[in-house]
Amino acid sequence: MNQINRVAIVGGTHGNEFTGAYLIQKFAQFPDLITRSSFETVTLLANPNAFAAGRRYVEKDLNRCFLKQDLQDPTLKSYEELQAKLIQHTLTSNGDKQADFILDLHSSTANMGLTIILDNSHPLNLKLAAYLSQINPLVRIYRCSFKSIEENPFVNSLCELGFAIEVGPIAQGVLKATLFQQTEELVHALLDYLEQFNQGEIPSTNETLTLYDHLSTVNYPKKSDGTIFGMIHPELQDNDYQALNPGDPIFVAFDGKTIVYEGASTVWPIFINEAAYYEKGIAMCLTQKQQINI
Repeated sequence: MNQINRVAIVGGTHGNEFTGAYLIQKFAQFPDLITRSSFETVTLLANPNAFAAGRRYVEKDLNRCFLKQDLQDPTLKSYEELQAKLIQHTLTSNGDKQADFILDLHSSTANMGLTIILDNSHPLNLKLAAYLSQINPLVRIYRCSFKSIEENPFVNSLCELGFAIEVGPIAQGVLKATLFQQTEELVHALLDYLEQFNQGEIPSTNETLTLYDHLSTVNYPKKSDGTIFGMIHPELQDNDYQALNPGDPIFVAFDGKTIVYEGASTVWPIFINEAAYYEKGIAMCLTQKQQINI
């Protein structure tokens, strides 16, 4: 890719994550904020019905509806499945108007700070992530790469270039000015970087990038009937991106007993106690911290 012609900023993929949804509304009202001379920037409110209802989704998690096989399956007709197909058509099937870069804006109840979520390791994505983390030390990079695009269910699977920004902690259905402003600043910096990329003037960055690579998910402790019998231990709560060592407390059962992490090595948990993951039974994601050369 030598030229970025069209950037799509997506918000409201989850209808109760207001930061991205209201940023989309702001940018639609003040388009000059996201206008750059060398490419077109478009905005998309991905899940308008869920946003109107203040819910994560209406029938199915939209950000799990973009598997290639599902997009091609005419029998899948839930609201979100049809919405995913519409988004695919809007962002990829319009010839000269297809998106060359997709930025998907999310928020989390977990203490994720300002997180960039990479779902592939394209060199431009890595360099852009490194730049954003260099100009803002609050930015962290989480990589959940998929083996192939066919296995990627996220809206970002529609385009090789791009990633999601996840900010928190913030309650569902709430706006928080600080996180809203910090997210908007990242969007402006990202657009400025792509403008410079098009002009052949890529800003210099460090040669190494600290990444948190996805390892696995951890489920809540459950009884045989599927009900949970414990919660995140107070010593772990809000400690996203902090080292978790074998033997450290991870859960506290309702009877007061502490459940410790029994893994063989140190990990770095994220999405700790994310409200949206209770329905999935997921208590956190575990990552491995590493530095890579870019």
